[in-house]
Amino acid sequence: MKALGHTRSALRSDHLLQTPDTFVRTVLPGMSRASAIVHCAPTLGARFTEYTAELESLGALGPSLAQRFAYVLAGAASLEIDNAEHALSCGAFAYIPERCAHRLEAVSESRLAIIEKSYTPIAGVAQPAALIGDEFAIPSQALMDDDALQVRPLLPSDCAFDFAVNIMTYAPGASLSMVEIHVMEHGLLMLEGGGIYRLGESWYPVEAGDFIWMRSFCPQWFGALGKSPAKYLIYKDWNRSPQF
Repeated sequence: MKALGHTRSALRSDHLLQTPDTFVRTVLPGMSRASAIVHCAPTLGARFTEYTAELESLGALGPSLAQRFAYVLAGAASLEIDNAEHALSCGAFAYIPERCAHRLEAVSESRLAIIEKSYTPIAGVAQPAALIGDEFAIPSQALMDDDALQVRPLLPSDCAFDFAVNIMTYAPGASLSMVEIHVMEHGLLMLEGGGIYRLGESWYPVEAGDFIWMRSFCPQWFGALGKSPAKYLIYKDWNRSPQF
């Protein structure tokens, strides 16, 4: 018998843990042969939107006026942009500038992590161009000189970009060296493994498939548990002065 009324999911004023048993699917405008699990959005208090798109073969996303970042979780997709077509396999990603016409379509049954955010301009700096890459082509680097914590920055660090998306990988038993409290907002999708996450004053077991939203200044800490590495995709606002 199912544990009726029980879930690991939790919503607090400064964070959300959303687990797969609570996912609700919807269809977003312009989608075809696809559905979305919306993880966070401005209605939550977030300053960006993140969702998982589940597409049948030849399913496609609708248009977006905001910046769009797509990461292939499973399957394969095709991106048509700037009169060129790009094949995206598992681990590939694409950054699409604000108001840039494009078509993102599944080649086979696929799942994509999608992040959308209105662009925040900065004086004297042009908006970034479209970018297509592959996670595995980016060298990883130790976080704070700890080889057990590896980070792959998927987007360039230059100030044309107003957000960052990184892949973090923790060796079994590795953890952050401190509880972080900072101005950056996060969206985090667990890709592999699991561990314990401290969010605010709460402690949660987390595993692959879970999503976490963290408001600015939410106390946060993670430690990996188990015999395999823990890996997640994490968004943060970046390269801009705090808005008042």
